[in-house]
Amino acid sequence: MHKIQLNPELVERSRGHRGRVQAFHRIDPSKTAHLIIDMQNGFVEPGGAVEIPLAREIVPNINKVSAEVRRAGGVNVFLRFTYDETEATPWTVWYNVIASPESKRASAEAFWEGAHGHQLWPELEVQDDDLIVNKTRFSGFTPGTSELDRILKERGIETVIISGTMSNCCSESTARDAQQMNYQVVFLADANATLTDEEHNATLNNVQTLFGDVLMADDVPHLWP
Repeated sequence: MHKIQLNPELVERSRGHRGRVQAFHRIDPSKTAHLIIDMQNGFVEPGGAVEIPLAREIVPNINKVSAEVRRAGGVNVFLRFTYDETEATPWTVWYNVIASPESKRASAEAFWEGAHGHQLWPELEVQDDDLIVNKTRFSGFTPGTSELDRILKERGIETVIISGTMSNCCSESTARDAQQMNYQVVFLADANATLTDEEHNATLNNVQTLFGDVLMADDVPHLWP
């Protein structure tokens, strides 16, 4: 598990902007979605294409939050990073410029729909009422690359609770976009993971300062009215 460290100066800065540290003290569970980001074999499995070892350690907290959200009447949405070379707007900057040919090949082999790496990690507790949504960018809210926003709006979702991997990449990208699209964002410090504590804590400080609340998995039941 990551060693979590919020910078006290940044916490106080957020207090000065908000008038309080925690923005969302009570949220309606029926209008809440728990977004579980990219907890797939390709990220979680030992030797996976983009293995994040600490992602295996957050699975119990993710399952605990999923069970609580389910019990309270919210919805769990499992997002899957997907390689799709047939999509209308290919991600050429990432795959053809930033990524090496070897990295592109590894991603293509691991994350096409139906590949072993694309499948959800088997230790996740996924129920029939949960949703599974594919995305082809870091953020699940990038227009034209996922049905996430449409699905949430159709259900009247106002708040998203974010867990998963990587904290500083797909989790943070989704959190940033969610807030700018008018969702309330709760980011779970002990249910997200990345490669280093430094990267993880940088994300926590960014979210707390600008994008939402940083809470722990055990805090979720106390959010309901």
